[in-house]
Amino acid sequence: MDDDAHALAPRKRLALVAHDNEKGNLLAWCAANRDTLAEHELFATGNTGQLIARELNLDVQTLRSGPLGGDQQIGSRIVEGDIDVLLFFWDPLEPQPHEPDVRALLRIAVVWNVPIACNRSTADFLITSRLFGEPYRRRVAPALGGRTHLGEGHHERG
Repeated sequence: MDDDAHALAPRKRLALVAHDNEKGNLLAWCAANRDTLAEHELFATGNTGQLIARELNLDVQTLRSGPLGGDQQIGSRIVEGDIDVLLFFWDPLEPQPHEPDVRALLRIAVVWNVPIACNRSTADFLITSRLFGEPYRRRVAPALGGRTHLGEGHHERG
């Protein structure tokens, strides 16, 4: 594998995060995509993970609650290469006591070129992409020794 690319297997490792006002929205999206999600490895912050596991009978590795370090745990897993996709339904209209952690998580996901869905429409586009169930090599940021631009319309698989 090149130093500037991370190989993603067909079975993706998904991080599921939702602020309180968005938990119902994420749960509804997960219910609509339950069969597809069951084929992947799921990680989630505290209450979100417990809710999804309980309501949808999915295997979810639950981390700490976001304000108690869960967002940082997800960010750490992104840096270690253990998260392939971030589904973060955040509430842009409600101030969060852990706003610096939220910004840090989003920054880390962008730096490491991890696909991010912050709303249901984007999550729909991600999960229905033909790349979602295929091997894929994502490039990392130039600051990390990678090249981010392959040219218009190009991507690398497997």
